[in-house]
Parts: sequence; structure tokens; C-alpha cells
Amino acid sequence: MRLKNSVLLLLVAILFFSCDKKRVFDEYKSVGSAWHKDSIVTFDLPELDSTKQYNLFINLRDNNNYQFNNLFLIVALEKPNGYTKVDTLEYQMTDPDGTLLGNGFTDIKESKLYFKENATFKGKYKVHIKQAVRETGKVPGVTALEGITEVGFRIEKKD
Repeated sequence: MRLKNSVLLLLVAILFFSCDKKRVFDEYKSVGSAWHKDSIVTFDLPELDSTKQYNLFINLRDNNNYQFNNLFLIVALEKPNGYTKVDTLEYQMTDPDGTLLGNGFTDIKESKLYFKENATFKGKYKVHIKQAVRETGKVPGVTALEGITEVGFRIEKKD
């Protein structure tokens, strides 16, 4: 009976996670226990259908060691011809009471942050992401940003 329940639970889990029909690319990279200000997380994107549009997301896994309300990222989208478009982005990471936003049952949360909508691609692109968090009133950036453990990039088909 126990084996039967375990097999049933495994099948339900497989079905639940395989129903992600929009996903085209979804990858995470670990930054360790703290994301160093000079550490650039790079993703080599697959060649995508140039006739379709896609939504792009930055995914983060963080924990209660994250001590800031917001997060600043510098994201560079590198085209096949070498042209690079750089964006500086800000995301809210906590509620006003300091509770981490995102999904998760424990102190580890996963945040899916919008980057671009209706993007099109011709060829193979790269994405470079680095953190640019600064403490209030200080010019140099936070050297080791604690609380962010993994950085991900996700591409979804546009409906």
C-alpha cells in the first residue's frame, strides 16, 4: 500500500511540473551564499523562432538573509552581432513590514520578475545579469549581497 501511494504521488508531481506549456527556456545559476558585486551571471539562450514573440523573466531564489526592500539589477541583452542593450532595473523584494515577496513555504522564496514583454529573437542571444544594490547614503555598491542564492532566466511563449 505504501509503494502504491508513493508511485501515485510521483505521477501527480510529474504531471504538475510537466504542465508548463509556456516555458521555452528556464535555467538557474547559483551565486553561493552572497552575490558579489563583480559577479556576472550569464545565460546562453537557445535559438528561437524569429516569427514568434516571447515574454522574458528574471527569476531569483532568496532567503531571510536578504536585508533590503528592493533590488537593483543591471541586465545586458547581447545580440548575435555583438550589439548589447543594457537596462538598469529595480524590483520590490519585500512587503512594507519586511516580509519577503515571492513564492515558497519556507524562508526560501522564488520571485519571477518581469524583464521584457513581446520580445523577438533572430539568432543566438546572451543575457548578462549583475546586482547593483547600494546602501542608502553610500556611493559604493554592496560588495557581497547576502540572501540571493540563485539567479535564473526564463523565456515563455507569448499567447
